[in-house]
Amino acid sequence: MPQRIESESRKLLGRLRDAMAKDSAGQARLDEIVHLIAKSMLTEVCSIYLFRDTETLELCATEGLEADAVHQTRMRLGEGLVGRVARTKRIVNTADAPSAKGFRYMPETGEERFSSFCGVPVQRLGEVLGVLVVQSRDAREFSADEVYALEVVAMVIAEMTELGIFLGDGAALSARHQQPVMIQGTVGQEGAVQGNVYLHEPRVVVTNLISDDPDGETARLREAVDTLRISVDQMLDQTKKLDTDQAEVLQAYRMFANSRGWMRRMEADIDSGLSAEAAVEKEQSLARSRMNQSGDAYLRDRLHDLDDLSNRLLRILTGQGKDTGAEMPDNPILVARNIGPGELLGYGKSIRGIILEEGSVGSHAAIVARAWAIPLVIYAKGILTEALNGDAVLVDGEQGIVHLRPDDAVQAAFRDKIAMQTRAQERYASIRDLPAQSKCGTTIGLHMNAGLMADLPSLAGSGAEGVGLFRTELQFLIRNQMPKRGELSALYARVMDAADGRRVAFRTLDIGSDKVLTYMKPNDEPNPAMGWRAIRVGLDKPGVLRMQLQALIRAANGRPLTVMFPFIAQMEEFRDARAEMDKAMERERILGHPLPEKIEVGAMLETPSLAFAPETFFQEVDFLSIGGNDLKQFFFAADRENERVRRRYDTLNVSFLSFLEQIIARCDASNTPLSFCGEDAGRPIEALCFAALGLRTLSMRPASIGPVKSLLRRCDITAVKAVIDEARERGDQSVRGAMSDWLREQNS
Repeated sequence: MPQRIESESRKLLGRLRDAMAKDSAGQARLDEIVHLIAKSMLTEVCSIYLFRDTETLELCATEGLEADAVHQTRMRLGEGLVGRVARTKRIVNTADAPSAKGFRYMPETGEERFSSFCGVPVQRLGEVLGVLVVQSRDAREFSADEVYALEVVAMVIAEMTELGIFLGDGAALSARHQQPVMIQGTVGQEGAVQGNVYLHEPRVVVTNLISDDPDGETARLREAVDTLRISVDQMLDQTKKLDTDQAEVLQAYRMFANSRGWMRRMEADIDSGLSAEAAVEKEQSLARSRMNQSGDAYLRDRLHDLDDLSNRLLRILTGQGKDTGAEMPDNPILVARNIGPGELLGYGKSIRGIILEEGSVGSHAAIVARAWAIPLVIYAKGILTEALNGDAVLVDGEQGIVHLRPDDAVQAAFRDKIAMQTRAQERYASIRDLPAQSKCGTTIGLHMNAGLMADLPSLAGSGAEGVGLFRTELQFLIRNQMPKRGELSALYARVMDAADGRRVAFRTLDIGSDKVLTYMKPNDEPNPAMGWRAIRVGLDKPGVLRMQLQALIRAANGRPLTVMFPFIAQMEEFRDARAEMDKAMERERILGHPLPEKIEVGAMLETPSLAFAPETFFQEVDFLSIGGNDLKQFFFAADRENERVRRRYDTLNVSFLSFLEQIIARCDASNTPLSFCGEDAGRPIEALCFAALGLRTLSMRPASIGPVKSLLRRCDITAVKAVIDEARERGDQSVRGAMSDWLREQNS
């Protein structure tokens, strides 16, 4: 039986290849495919269901069901056995379909005559594109060999679908990628930009799916795998000399590359009639599907290793390197699945916008996008499948929307939006050198956030009074090994030089949570945002903290120095960190290095616990900076990386504003300087409310300073406070509605 199935599978794939080669319409290709599969599998029915949209499957071709049902029968994701296969990405194989869980009778298809049912997901790299179904009158389960043959065929159908074979116009791939597409993602960084797609890592296009020379394809696969293994061994040898922890990660990487099971499965796929490339993709897709469904966090993390290995192997087999020779287009919009800070910074500021299939609001890419003030859309599902290098694209960072190959009407509306933004920027430039002083005479200090040398030119251009937060971790994240003290000292000195006497608040290393150093041993934690991170790492690994503090003291070279420690949760943590600063100062004095003429040592208030610290803490700390992003997520118990919950809670919620007022009151009582740092500081309405509560210093991305200053200068802070108080007295949950109404009245 196994031999017959393998032989029939190879014959069937050969016939499918012939069907693809014919210059026929897409529907004719589909009809021929289901006919060939039914004949080969000895079943009365074969049907192909493809997604019409993200939630709806449509019967696109059938052999054995009623012909009139084609393009008429539709079902929702999860509906019926077909919808169940699509939702779970798992095979359903039953001898008695009407009795199976989830069965739904579709009278227009005439399927009541058939008892046996086997549905296989049509998927590529874990993304389900449709479902392949065979049915027969006989009550029987399909054998493992028959199911395997269907999986092989389903993989080929997935590739045909991706390549646009079923469009059937003789230029399928180009036709597929000529239609306008709108993708709803999530806001990573506000802004709007028009440009052209530049793929960070273009997908490997596999066009030779089928082969009738299994020996030749097996030889090609083995040669490519040998090349892959040698390259991994070379990487491991180089890394061993530099970093033991990274070498441990690459050992796991090599284990995948040398997996006999992986090799054995790919060779079996080739025996069934697939090409070497198609065999690699089939196993990659199946592994993606299995690992994504796993409850084991370690296995899900290893998916990235397997993906990278599979892609490397595909590039060896096809000769398609990462550098495809495609020139960077004008106004490039970078499109990627995800991207690290080093790779992103390698592009420089030529990038006008970023679109990611994955990513997160707190990712390194988001930090860099904010620093560069360029729009970023994350979770743009399907962008890599739809986009080609050079495609026209509009990035709406305000709404989290991507318009790929937009039509004339969409482009015209978008140009109007950009023109409005340009006029607003001109207005902000006219007040750049004026103070952020309200109508009632209250002046708010506006500072900028930074983390790269490339950010510093914005200091003068934005009108910022100083740097309220310099993120020192970016210099650690973009490297493959720990930076040396001399390198950091030189960098920090250049930052202070560029600031030209303006205050720069250096935040010590804030790693952990979503910021992971590749050269440090990974620390698997169930909730890393509340785990071993920031100052907790610094105090547990004091050598790194001391090295950084020494670098900062040397960089100051006698100039004033401002340092703040992140994620302080209790007074003792600040005292321990301050003691490390005192030790570093004493060591530098003994060595004869000049000490800062003035030193300020502060803390980031990012945990609610610190707001209730003893009074002595507020007297000991030189200044406090509210880290709004973290404080808000802990206040509302809403993970800011979780899209389901992070938008449920409003910064202008009266409970949160009342909490901020308590912090402001405690700082006022002890004369402790206080600022607010984070995304919300750069949102004009939020900034206006913070000022009304008593905050007199705000730190934000450079591009936000103009809009915030413009609104502050047009408003009376005392009147804003009255609006907030009235909303609280009415029992409003948020003051946003009341503030929006008041602002409309002011402008009317």
